[in-house]
Amino acid sequence: MTEEKIVELSKIEQLKVYISEAKGELKKIIWTEKKAAMNITWAVIAISIIVAVVLGVIDLIYTSIIKFIVS
Repeated sequence: MTEEKIVELSKIEQLKVYISEAKGELKKIIWTEKKAAMNITWAVIAISIIVAVVLGVIDLIYTSIIKFIVS
């Protein structure tokens, strides 16, 4: 929609046009299948847990080294 037309529309009409265009754009999206989305979700959770554990171990090691140096 051109800017000239948008200026002429009321705020309610602008909102209606926006929602209508947004719905049209959402219909163009190729959505991931539920099974694939779940697999990706579990992969992200697993990787997050692994990274948290690795960083925790590294933190413990560095903490132990610092305590040893300081004492």
